Amino acid sequence: MSDATDPTDPLAIALFSEMFMADQLARARLARALPKGMELSHFSVLNHLARTNEEKTPAQLAKSFHVTRGAMTNTIGKLEWAGYVHVRPDWDDARSKRVAISGAGRKARMEALESIAPILADIVDAVGSEKVRSILPVLREVRKRFDEPS
Repeated sequence: MSDATDPTDPLAIALFSEMFMADQLARARLARALPKGMELSHFSVLNHLARTNEEKTPAQLAKSFHVTRGAMTNTIGKLEWAGYVHVRPDWDDARSKRVAISGAGRKARMEALESIAPILADIVDAVGSEKVRSILPVLREVRKRFDEPS
């Protein structure tokens, strides 16, 4: 059993070293494959808006992605400039705005998905779908633990 209080616990160090390196490598590889001008943060927001299919406030998006409101405002500004999202005033709260994916945003998201899908499929094929299915619950549990207030 792992000793969570030991700062040199080799199991914990190995787990998080692998997770951090996989994250870095995946981000770099996917970013290179995205259509010209699209950043991973742009794709992530477009994907979230398309999947939820509802308007979100910038604060809600910032919370979902665990970034500052300023960082999300910057991302939304770039997406709006590209025509990928519509930003409108919140009719119920004049201090807030609502963000929705546009038709062009849906098209850009689909193009991005088509460009990264072969990379993702190759990884799943190489690792094996059964192994991927078996590790997903563990990764979800780790994510949920990090999402708990400290």
